[in-house]
Amino acid sequence: MDIYTLGIDVGSTASKCVILKNGAELTAKSLIDVGAGTSGPARAIAGVMEASGLRPEDIAYTLATGYGRNSIEGVADQLSELSCHAKGAYFLFPEVKTVIDIGGQDAKVLKIASGGLLNNFVMNDKCAAGTGRFLDVMARVLEVRIEDLERLSAESTNVVNISSTCTVFAESEVISQLARATDKRDIIRGIHRSVAGRVGGLAKRIGIEDQVVMTGGVAQNHGVVAAMEQEIGHKVYTSPLAQYNGALGAALFAFQRATR
Repeated sequence: MDIYTLGIDVGSTASKCVILKNGAELTAKSLIDVGAGTSGPARAIAGVMEASGLRPEDIAYTLATGYGRNSIEGVADQLSELSCHAKGAYFLFPEVKTVIDIGGQDAKVLKIASGGLLNNFVMNDKCAAGTGRFLDVMARVLEVRIEDLERLSAESTNVVNISSTCTVFAESEVISQLARATDKRDIIRGIHRSVAGRVGGLAKRIGIEDQVVMTGGVAQNHGVVAAMEQEIGHKVYTSPLAQYNGALGAALFAFQRATR
C-alpha cells in the first residue's frame, strides 16, 4: 500500500506544500505567494490536495516547518526549517556539504553531515539585506519586475558597487545611481553582488565545503547564483525545486515518522 506524506513550509512571504509517495516520488506541489498570518497556508494545502487528486484521509502523516509552522492546525508535528532544509537538499543532492538558503526575510548557511543531518548553521534574521525582501525593495526602486532581475543583470557591461549592507542605505545608493543615469542593468548586477557578498560572508564564517547547494526562492535568480559562485569560489548547484526545499524536507521527515 502506497504511503503519502504532506510537507508544509510556511515562510514569511510564501507558503509551499509537497506531497511525496513512499518517501521518494513527488506526487504534487503548490506555492502561494503569501506566508504566515495570511490565507496562504490554507490555499497552498488546498492547492496541493487538488493537484494530487488525493483525499485528506489518504495522507498518512503531515509535518509543518518554516516561520509560521506553529500556526497550522491539524498537522501531526512541526520541525525546524533548518533540519528540513538540510533533509531536502540531501534528497536532491546526496553529496551536499553546504546549503545556502536565501528566503524572503532571512538567510542561512547550513553545514551538512553524512546522511543529510544538520551539523552546524549560521543565520541572518535581523536585517533584510541579503534576502528576498532586499531584492523586492530594489526591484521596486528600479521599477522592474522581480522576475526580470536575472535577465537584466546578464546584460550588464559594467560593474556598479553597491557597498551598503543595510537595505535603507542601499536603497539610497541605488537612487543616487539612477540620478546619475547609471544603466539599470549595471545597478542590478551590483545588487546581486551585494547579496552574494552579504550571504557569502555568512558562509565563510561557518566554512564552505563542496558540494554547495543553494535553496530558497532567490536560488531561482541565476544572477545571484553566479555572483555567489564568484564570491565564495565554489560551484553552486540549484534545483527547480529550490523554493520547495523546506516543504520537501518536511514531507521526507513525515515519511520517516509514518513508517517508524
